[in-house]
Amino acid sequence: MKPQDIIAGKTSLWIFGYGSLVWKPDFRYKRSQVGYIQGYKRRFWHGDNFHRGNDELPGRVVTLIEDDDASTWGVAFEVTGTQVEESLKYLDVRETVCGGYITKMVDFFPQGENQSPVQALVYIATSDNPLYLGRASPAAIGAQIAVSSGKTGHNLEYLLRLAQFMRSSCPHVEDHHLYSIEQAALTTVYYLLATSSLYPLSY
Repeated sequence: MKPQDIIAGKTSLWIFGYGSLVWKPDFRYKRSQVGYIQGYKRRFWHGDNFHRGNDELPGRVVTLIEDDDASTWGVAFEVTGTQVEESLKYLDVRETVCGGYITKMVDFFPQGENQSPVQALVYIATSDNPLYLGRASPAAIGAQIAVSSGKTGHNLEYLLRLAQFMRSSCPHVEDHHLYSIEQAALTTVYYLLATSSLYPLSY
């Protein structure tokens, strides 16, 4: 599904974010809502050679993997009027051109009682993408994130901000994948800092 096909005839659209969009949407929207989608799990299995890494040392960012028993929490943004086309044009570059993501429509369930689900657009990187890195241990992913950075910033910032969002906005959700990678990345950083203090660079 192409973003331009989604625009046709729409004056309102929900966009679901589960990675950097939860804290940095960078497009105008009417309102936002914390909630979740079902049938997918969030994994740091996608490579990034632009925003959070480069060709020599790609970073790790999240994508969604189909899993009937899983759910993924994040933020949905409602865009209306001219915001629909503006947001999709922006995200087409940020997520599709630079990130290699495709789009799907899914049911989004807002947080709270007596909330009805809404259809939302989501960006997903699949395994047939050249940037796709696939599964690895939390230790390996954390170490890779700890030393990667790109044009948008350090890969570690991406990881820590996502973990911070989950703790503050979804404290009842235990995201083992996310938190184990966070711990591994911080362990790597502490080790690198300790090593640099023991063996300072000489100029």
